[in-house]
Amino acid sequence: MKKIKSFSGILAILAVLVAAGFAGCDKKTAGAGNGAAVAESDGSSEGGAAGSGTSSASAVEASDKASGAEGTASGSAGKAASGSSESKKARFGKKPKEEAAPVETVFAVNVYKALPRTLDDYLEFGGNVQTASTVDVYPDVQSGKLSRIYVKVGDKVEKDQILAEVDASRAGMDYKNSPVKAPVAGTITSFPFNVGQTVAASVSVGKISSTGSLEIKTNVAERFISRVMMNQKAELTFDAYPAEKFPATLVEISPVLDTSSRTLGIKLVQTPADPRLRAGMYARIKLITDTKKNTIVIPSNVIVNRNEKDIVYIIDPVTHTAKVSEVVRGIRVDDKQEIKSGITAGDLVVIKGQALLSEGSKVNIISVSE
Repeated sequence: MKKIKSFSGILAILAVLVAAGFAGCDKKTAGAGNGAAVAESDGSSEGGAAGSGTSSASAVEASDKASGAEGTASGSAGKAASGSSESKKARFGKKPKEEAAPVETVFAVNVYKALPRTLDDYLEFGGNVQTASTVDVYPDVQSGKLSRIYVKVGDKVEKDQILAEVDASRAGMDYKNSPVKAPVAGTITSFPFNVGQTVAASVSVGKISSTGSLEIKTNVAERFISRVMMNQKAELTFDAYPAEKFPATLVEISPVLDTSSRTLGIKLVQTPADPRLRAGMYARIKLITDTKKNTIVIPSNVIVNRNEKDIVYIIDPVTHTAKVSEVVRGIRVDDKQEIKSGITAGDLVVIKGQALLSEGSKVNIISVSE
């Protein structure tokens, strides 16, 4: 047991000595290195130190060179990429973007050439065509039977011409036939009796009318009577002749109004007489109440109201630009408007497309109407 313990102690001592020996060697090596750095006394240590310093400097220099090489490579790659991009632009002809010039707006419009015209204001009514005069025919005898009839409806007769005969005989009493004469000259418009019928002095046997001139009677509402005057002209239209107009003249105005209807009776005469017109036809009357001659007339829908002013756009035919012109209205008839000022004869007035225009707008004229 004692021997084993002694051997263990020896091993421990040897381990301590070996460790101390290695530590000494390390200290000498470090000292030699330090000494070589201060003075060149030991050749081998100096060489080792120099080798170590050279190796460290070389490592740093190699790192710097590597970084420089990386930068150079990166710069070269960037230049290569830039050069490639520039070469592509040059190859495909692409140019740098330039600012686009402003585009001028041009408006398409239709224009109307303003010229002096005649504008008629009017009132419209309806009325029946009548003969100028109608006279009833009566027999002279107190009573009797028609024995003969010499005329028919539509025949023209003269005054005192015999139209028929009446037999006034009774039982046991014979009388000479009594003639029925025309009281006036004209046209037979009615003769409803036949031979053998009993007539009397108080019963009309027929009518004679003057069909040489026809007249139309109608009534005017109270609010319009200030516009009605004698000898005003009128135009008549009929369903039988829709495409034609027949002239007429106002020849009679009632001095009083009808209190029940508040209307004024008037009479027009169709002159010159047209044989196509017949009594009893319905006429549409256009009574001309005012006439404007040599005045500027434009379609009423071309006027634009802006800032409480009535304006139109007039086109300069040379520059094709729109100019604002304020106008003064006159009378309006249907879709036509009289212009008192603001437009002169020959002006080109915009009638379609004016809603988008302003002063100086450029236009393209599509059509010109008159």
